[in-house]
Amino acid sequence: MIKISPLILAGLVAWTLVSAATQNQPVSTSKILGFENKWNAAYKHGDIAAMESLLAEDFIITLEDGSTFSKSGYIAHNGDTTLHVEITEMSGVNVRMHGSVAVVTGAYHEKGVFRGKPYEYHDRFTDVWMNKNGKWQVIASHYSIPVSD
Repeated sequence: MIKISPLILAGLVAWTLVSAATQNQPVSTSKILGFENKWNAAYKHGDIAAMESLLAEDFIITLEDGSTFSKSGYIAHNGDTTLHVEITEMSGVNVRMHGSVAVVTGAYHEKGVFRGKPYEYHDRFTDVWMNKNGKWQVIASHYSIPVSD
């Protein structure tokens, strides 16, 4: 029978704990911002495949007028050939991490043409990202028009 020194055993246990802790460290806010930017670009360019990957199956979005869309409805809207998004800009973005959930807030500006009519929004937004089975996806999004001063 092989004898293991208590010092070596303690070292192995410590290494295992540090390794496990490193794997469970929360994702950085810069990674979440990268996902936000990827989603923003996918929306602007009508990249349905990227949106399929970024949006959770139970995704829900609430728009400025109070209407809501599921993942399929949101993607169908974005795939509408009469929608031409010219500008999508985020500013004042803040990421708050809560374990496997990230809450992102900020200001959003969008400009484009929909069904032949120009539009422009200046909104506030809240996006909720969740790490589901090792993959970060947005599960909810809410847009509202800020109150004018």
